[in-house]
Amino acid sequence: MISDLVTPRHLSRKAVIYIRQSSPHQVLSNQESLRLQYALRRRALDLGWHEAAVEVIDADLGLSGAAAEHRAGFKDLIARVTLGEVGLIISSEVTRLARNCSDWYPLLDLCGYRDCLIADRDGVYDPGSPNGRLLLGLKGTISEVELHTLRGRLTAGLINKAERGELALALPVGLVRDPSGVVTKDPDREVQARIDLVFAAFLERRSAAQVLRALNARGLGLPRRDRFGDLSWTPPTVSRIVAMLHNPAYAGAFVYGRTRTLRASLPGGRPVQERRPLEAWRIVVKDRYPAYIDWATFERVQAMLRDNRADYHRNQTRGVPREGAALLHGLTFCGACGHKMVVQYKTSPRYICNHLRQQHGVPVCQYLPADPIDARVVAAFFAAVAPAELEAWTRAHTAEQEAEEALDRAEAQQLQRLRYQAAFAERQFNRVDPDNRLVAAELEQRWEASLRELRQAEEAFARRTAARARPAALSPELRAAFTALGRRLPDLWGDPHLTRARKKALLRCLIDKVVLHRLAPDRIAVRIVWRGGESTPLEVETTVGALSGLSRGAEMEARILALARAGIDDTTIAEELTTEGHRSPLRGHVLPSTVRAIRLRHGLLVTRHQSHPRQIAGRLTVPQLADRIVVKRHWIYDRIHNGTIAIARDKSTGLYLFPDTAGTLASFQQLRAGQLDRLQFNPALAGS
Repeated sequence: MISDLVTPRHLSRKAVIYIRQSSPHQVLSNQESLRLQYALRRRALDLGWHEAAVEVIDADLGLSGAAAEHRAGFKDLIARVTLGEVGLIISSEVTRLARNCSDWYPLLDLCGYRDCLIADRDGVYDPGSPNGRLLLGLKGTISEVELHTLRGRLTAGLINKAERGELALALPVGLVRDPSGVVTKDPDREVQARIDLVFAAFLERRSAAQVLRALNARGLGLPRRDRFGDLSWTPPTVSRIVAMLHNPAYAGAFVYGRTRTLRASLPGGRPVQERRPLEAWRIVVKDRYPAYIDWATFERVQAMLRDNRADYHRNQTRGVPREGAALLHGLTFCGACGHKMVVQYKTSPRYICNHLRQQHGVPVCQYLPADPIDARVVAAFFAAVAPAELEAWTRAHTAEQEAEEALDRAEAQQLQRLRYQAAFAERQFNRVDPDNRLVAAELEQRWEASLRELRQAEEAFARRTAARARPAALSPELRAAFTALGRRLPDLWGDPHLTRARKKALLRCLIDKVVLHRLAPDRIAVRIVWRGGESTPLEVETTVGALSGLSRGAEMEARILALARAGIDDTTIAEELTTEGHRSPLRGHVLPSTVRAIRLRHGLLVTRHQSHPRQIAGRLTVPQLADRIVVKRHWIYDRIHNGTIAIARDKSTGLYLFPDTAGTLASFQQLRAGQLDRLQFNPALAGS
């Protein structure tokens, strides 16, 4: 049946049939509805269109009509109407096109402007006519209300089922649902035992990171099920352990409403999921599943996790300055991995980066001594408040102001352009004939868009200007006070009345953070980031345990040997090497004892009486014995000093002398193997 609204102009364009089903389940189950929608091709032919002029858009099968952002077929339809290619849109009912008035009415406006008809099973409508727009508007409103009604019914039924604990939610690993719907523990005993182990280890160690460390130490994985339901074992992580500890299903409870959905902050944005606290969970049905732990234990675990999380968040912030010895607590960051470092107080304070160890059970990233780093940063802090630095600050501030002024000029030009566009859009709107509603509506929309863009730009510029507002320069009074403080600060720093907490507060006035990275065993790169963005690179030298740990150790050793062969005494060599920038492993300068030790190690003697006879008949010295049994010399000396090897020094040579016999070597081999606890040598029997 041909409608009076269909004209040759409409017939010269395409007739598009829009087909949509709300979910994949409906696509599979509601086959009759799908057939009826495809059968609308006959309706287009009856209205006068040729077979070749009828097209079907079914790209949105299985997608909801509540919004248009995710529907490619609907967007394609809008584009083709905009280009004037479509003369008729056919759908089984309005709900197929849109269930949201914010999508429906723009489509009506566009179809009215492009003279495109809309048809459903009830009739044909012209969106450009008052009657057609009224009927289509009512159908769209009813469709949107129907969506909310359906959603309310479904939600009410879901809540009612959840209150009985019969809602079939996804189960965590360790719990399975049989064909009859009854939930039981996983029949795999290893899965059950591993879940029990996780909870028991956490209750004992009180930390998810400690549980991870325990599992990694034994090479134990955690069970998980993939999307096909197959069981697999994967390496443990802190996040998976915490998720397991948080899941109430392991306590036998059915819980619904652990999260709530917040509306998107921007139009078209995705809604945000927010976790509710335990006491705010919407529905809790206890004793619904077979339990791995009881509910009281579950609540205890949650309390422990909350405490641990609070401590973690406190460590992630700068924190309140306290009386700890480390002055940079809360300011240090790891230069290797970028995570925040914490302070460890043992024999001496040190900064450690243990974030990766806590999350993944790997070794600590860096251990750095705090005292030399603090001293170097404090010295840089004193230099930063010196009068010379005020001029540098002024120059940097002037350069920053010039850059900001250039950006301000560019932004002002942009605002001027936006104001012109808004004024031009206003003039266009004022010149249009008010009776030409279609053109007037479009021009009004452009004018509003221009005003909106202008207002957003002005507000953003105002916010940036207010946030950047600062004094143009230091006043003479403030400059004089700052200069006086810079001169007195080193003296005040040593005052016992200036507590460590106040020292830390002073440092934080200028320092934003300190980035640390060990370059070598004896060198640490330090980068001070000042408030305002400027940074100062430094290098700190630290003590090491041996000469081999010094970066220039080989160079210093060669220099000592050259000077010693030239006949220069140890004290003079030590002073000269200190001026050249060398130092001893445990000092900031070269000690004469270090020079003497290196010289003697290479057999360079100042006088012959310094040397004891090294070959004694029937006796073995400590170095000779160490070579025979292939151990380090200090291995023997350590056991002599702690009493494991009982022997007295020879009175004539002052050395430890051992009998040069096969029994001596055999006894030392037994001591190394742990077969003997102690050795004793009698000097009186040394010659026998």
